[in-house]
Amino acid sequence: MLPDLSAIKAFIFDVDGVLTDGTLLALNSGEQARTFHIRDGYAIRHALKQGYRIAIISGREEEGVRKRLESLDVRDIFLGVDDKMKIFNTYINTYRLDPAQIAYMGDDMPDVEVMRRCGLAACPADAAADVLAVSSYIAEKPGGYGAVRELLEAVLKAQQSW
Repeated sequence: MLPDLSAIKAFIFDVDGVLTDGTLLALNSGEQARTFHIRDGYAIRHALKQGYRIAIISGREEEGVRKRLESLDVRDIFLGVDDKMKIFNTYINTYRLDPAQIAYMGDDMPDVEVMRRCGLAACPADAAADVLAVSSYIAEKPGGYGAVRELLEAVLKAQQSW
């Protein structure tokens, strides 16, 4: 049974293991390449067009990731973050958001504290056990394979915005 999705007005996503499958391809140049699922991108753009807020909070700082997210019109991008809770608090205060109206999708231990504070704690199917334990929405798909689309589509359909 799905949790109540009617109050969600904003989404926050981790990157590695959520928007990507968590695999890093280490290139000779020193860059670390990732793959993103195209359907996640469509759903992000659609949600933004429908007036939902979307933010990204990730521990890693990669210019390629920033460029991909900017190409989807995401403006609230926080990369290279050591303290996700601090960024979360700044974000909700800046936009005067109620944590109960935020869905956060993470996959590993750095996400748990923020997930406990949000209205909807979500994760991909292949998230770490501790994350699965605190999640009220567990996607059928693994990270990087449409888990973000699945969550966005479920919330937007529940609110007749899809």
